[in-house]
Amino acid sequence: MASWTHPMEKINNVTEFIFWGLSQNPEVEEVCLVLFSFFYTAILLGNLLIMLTVCTGNLLKSPMYFFLNFLSFVDICYSSVTAPKTIVDMLAKNKTISYAGCMLQIFGGHFFGCTEIFILTVMAYDRYVAICKPLHYMTIMDRETCSKMLLGSWVGGFIHSIIQVALVVQIPFCGPNEIDHYFCDVHPVLKLACTDTYIVGVAMTANSGTISLGSFVILLFSYSVILVTLRKQLAEGRRKALSTCGSHIAVVIIFFGPCTFIYMRPDTTFSEDKMVAVFYTIITPMLNPLIYTLRNTEVKNAMKKLWYKKVFWTSGK
Repeated sequence: MASWTHPMEKINNVTEFIFWGLSQNPEVEEVCLVLFSFFYTAILLGNLLIMLTVCTGNLLKSPMYFFLNFLSFVDICYSSVTAPKTIVDMLAKNKTISYAGCMLQIFGGHFFGCTEIFILTVMAYDRYVAICKPLHYMTIMDRETCSKMLLGSWVGGFIHSIIQVALVVQIPFCGPNEIDHYFCDVHPVLKLACTDTYIVGVAMTANSGTISLGSFVILLFSYSVILVTLRKQLAEGRRKALSTCGSHIAVVIIFFGPCTFIYMRPDTTFSEDKMVAVFYTIITPMLNPLIYTLRNTEVKNAMKKLWYKKVFWTSGK
């Protein structure tokens, strides 16, 4: 068994990796091509619409929409790490990616994925302050604090992804080079290493698991306190607060469920992993705009105003 004590002796004969893709069946691949193309288009249009609405809507200046704007931006970036390459690969006979490209995919996926986790956690704190400390909301969640929280989310995501990539690049790959997945992720890539990856696998699981579980516990605590506080409020205020929190809770469950399944376990892979990955890489970024707009009256009204302004401005020219 190869030793980890001589990193300078790393042998890397692999210059590219070959994906197995979502399915070996050409007919299934064709269906996936249509679905992925539709989903990715919906992600771009939906999230860009939210960003445009927040940036131009005078009513949407609160911290919640400040974070929602950046959540939509991260969703576009996160899905763009894997979706375009996957769509192109479905048209190609050989689904290959260079070694550097693979490392970039791992970095991008973990960077934007982790940043999204932190932004969702910050949004939960924002809702907690708004509902539990309404009189102090604007002083606690001022623009400077929100900017620091956002910066912290980006820096946290960057540090996490650097750790993940640093652990992978020191591993020797001397063949085979076929990845049973449709994009580069830590566990499927580790399976190809020609050395013992137990320690690296544990380190990666501890790193990803601590972030996923820690954030999830904070989110659960925030919403438990919020729900207890809402019981004492008037019916109208409670309904509005539950509507806002409901959309956030839906996003959290859809995103954290699959992430926990993939990253909260040791270095093992299951056949279901590919389908679970579809959820957090493309389904969640597509559903976020729908969940936030369909359940949020303020966003819907701002979108209507934006639409009317566009229609009348165009017709008046």
